[in-house]
Amino acid sequence: MNKCSFCGKDKKNTNLLIAGISGHICDACVEQAHTIMEEELKKKTDFNVDLLKLPKPIEIKEFLDMYVIGQEEAKKYLSVAVYNHYKRLKHTTGKDDVEIEKSNIILVGETGTGKTLLARTIAKMLQVPFTIVDATVLTEAGYVGEDIESILTRLLQVADYDTKMAEKGIVFIDEIDKIARKSDNPSITRDVSGEGVQQGLLKLLEGAVINVPPQGGRKHPEQKMIPVDTKNILFICGGAFDGIERKIGQRLNTKVIGYSASKDIEQVDRSNLMQYIAPQDLKAFGLIPEIIGRLPVLTYLNPLDREALRRILTEPKNAITKQYEKLFQIDNIKLEFKNDALEYIVDKAIEYKLGARGLRSISEAIMMDAMFELPSKNETKVVVDLNFAKKHLEKLNVKRLKVA
Repeated sequence: MNKCSFCGKDKKNTNLLIAGISGHICDACVEQAHTIMEEELKKKTDFNVDLLKLPKPIEIKEFLDMYVIGQEEAKKYLSVAVYNHYKRLKHTTGKDDVEIEKSNIILVGETGTGKTLLARTIAKMLQVPFTIVDATVLTEAGYVGEDIESILTRLLQVADYDTKMAEKGIVFIDEIDKIARKSDNPSITRDVSGEGVQQGLLKLLEGAVINVPPQGGRKHPEQKMIPVDTKNILFICGGAFDGIERKIGQRLNTKVIGYSASKDIEQVDRSNLMQYIAPQDLKAFGLIPEIIGRLPVLTYLNPLDREALRRILTEPKNAITKQYEKLFQIDNIKLEFKNDALEYIVDKAIEYKLGARGLRSISEAIMMDAMFELPSKNETKVVVDLNFAKKHLEKLNVKRLKVA
């Protein structure tokens, strides 16, 4: 009778018995061997940066170009920061005692300009754990909301609770502007989700050993903490900083004195003040000086103009129109967008001031009826032209899309 050569079980006592040249193995032993292999390989493949295989900053930017339209300055800063992060992990302090410090980044730009998209895109090509967290849920310890340490809990989860891997990861903190100080007078009253959170973030950004609750902060007080050293974790922060243009404008107007100053003012591009952003503007907005100092690389994202919005609709690998074409293709329906319809969508996105995110909202409103009806019909093709777009958008209460 055939039996497993590993555990000795008879064929009748197994779900599956696989025959080899001179023996057999049962399904239970295959599963156990697979588990052992995974654990052993994980031990051997500790993170090690191969600088020869590491994509150079230009190559990283070329990858970002496939998914993100425009924003050349921000993509350049991000590419250099990620490349330097890898090099820093590889570098060991030699005889010259030169220690390379990490350069955390802060991205400033209007809503819908691509801050989070840049972070998600760069995560596709990284060899280190990467996580995106939202600063809006963070509060001081002891208050309703999430503790600062929950940021590292997410990173640990992505690294499958491998502390060594997590300590070399990258964290993108979105909506960093939402923890700005609510009052110009520091610490007069308790600022639970503002200055208090900024103070808590200092030790994370600078580099310290943090005791991290593996299952989250307050729901499991009995859990054993995991120490995580943040010295080698790169932090990228992003925020819209709505209204910071006024701070920039005030600084540009009050900075200069005398006749020659009028010439400088004339050269300022009033349509895009974000390009002149400086650390003192972040301080005026409500970030404390200590946290600004720990985010030394400051860059901006340009507002999206008409040409950029038009390109976003069709050019990126995961362009909105390509996504809809794929959705209909699954139902064996060919979807075609006419140029006049695409121009109409762009016009509406500019009118509602929603950035690239508005393109998706408007497209969804236009395509909703077609996505609802066509899968049940025998039609094999649908053409979205100007009349189709106008008809379906006007049917809905589009006023809800507008931004005051």
